[in-house]
This record gives sequence, C-alpha cells and structure tokens, in this order.
Amino acid sequence: MATEIKYEITVTARTKYIAEQSDPESNRYVFAYAINIKNTGTISAQLISRHWIIKDANNQIQEVRGLGVVGEQPRLKPDEGFEYTSGTAIATPVGTMHGTYQMVAEDGFKFDAAIPEFTLSIPRVLH
Repeated sequence: MATEIKYEITVTARTKYIAEQSDPESNRYVFAYAINIKNTGTISAQLISRHWIIKDANNQIQEVRGLGVVGEQPRLKPDEGFEYTSGTAIATPVGTMHGTYQMVAEDGFKFDAAIPEFTLSIPRVLH
C-alpha cells in the first residue's frame, strides 16, 4: 500500500534566452523562466515566499529572497497547479538556478518545496 504524502509540491521549469534584452559585449545575458508549481500532496498549501540561488559560469552567486512569486501567494489544493513566468540576468552565457519555496499547509505546518536545479543557456552552447 502506497503511503500518502501530505506535504509535497512538485516544481518544474522551462527556460528561454532573451537575445533582444541581452548584451553579450557587456556580459549581460537575460533569460526568462516559466515555473510550474503543483501540489502533489494531500493537503492544501500556500506559497508564502521564495529563495533563489542563481549561479553563472564564473561561480558568481546571486541570492534572491522575497514574498510570493510575481506579486502572488497562491494557495494550491491537492492536485492543483500554478504557473508563472519571470526572468533573470547573469554575466555568462551559461548558468544555473535552484532554490526553495516556503509553504504553509492549511493545518499550519510550514515546509520547504525544493526547486530542482535547472540550466540557463544561450542556444547552441550546450549539447
């Protein structure tokens, strides 16, 4: 018998290089990312805040913390999802992002939802 997991959020990401906002001569590479957050647990939970770790190919790290995502603090029922798009700029053609969302379940339990690491890369740099 499978064990039900009360507090579980699944996060997936898609990225896109934004050439028209980038300036490679000034070491500025802009990327958009679309994030899908899905409540795969058995209890409703609300996203309260975020913590991102953004790293470029020179190992320069930016940490971003803040309330909600794109001005919202979505409340997700079991099997419900929320998607948003945002962006970042780094100093190299390739980098990575990962982090956590701080969640509060409807029963008051606080937990972190992992944002798995994903790659930021201009086209034709990585195979």
